[in-house]
Amino acid sequence: MTEEEPPRPAASRPAEARPTAARPAEVVVGADGRPRCPWGSRPAAYVAYHDEEWGRPLRGDDALFERLALEAFQAGLSWLTILLRRPAFRTAFAGFDLAAVARFGTEDVDRLLADPGIIRNRAKIEATVANARVALAQPEGLSALLWSYAPPARPRPAALADVPAVTPESTALAKELKRRGFRFVGPTTAYALMQATGMVDDHLAACHVPPGTVV
Repeated sequence: MTEEEPPRPAASRPAEARPTAARPAEVVVGADGRPRCPWGSRPAAYVAYHDEEWGRPLRGDDALFERLALEAFQAGLSWLTILLRRPAFRTAFAGFDLAAVARFGTEDVDRLLADPGIIRNRAKIEATVANARVALAQPEGLSALLWSYAPPARPRPAALADVPAVTPESTALAKELKRRGFRFVGPTTAYALMQATGMVDDHLAACHVPPGTVV
């Protein structure tokens, strides 16, 4: 196991979203009558994230740095754990302002390790600071670099079984990020980033989120 690709669990699925013989792993209709991807059916934090953020195109160096950092912190944990702590992460990491985080020193690392609102993992904290410095050094900018690996549009998956964990593009992106000095970004993490930021559209075909909101 390497630093670039820590273990990542499968997407959390509530009990009623799990497949049965009578209900395949496709969409789950919520109390509001809207069909959603199973993982986004509950709790409320997941519903809002699924409906309003996940899969929506996101650009900008600071915005993508935040997602890159949080995906790395999520490794080995559920995304809900990160989502509920995101406000604390934003406060702790200066709003994920690249220039600010790149200036963090040992005192900041010690401060973060003592912050109960975030995931206090030294390796991930130090990688986030290092990644900010590397991101600032990219001539094309972090956003342009990441989006340059976005694959061509494809049909939405019909079921969860059709959603890949890695793709050739995410593998290539992870390889290039590692070559440039980024840490804690393996192919699976890279693909999760692509999904979250709209580089790919992995909402299920029957999901209510309109295809036009992603590219």
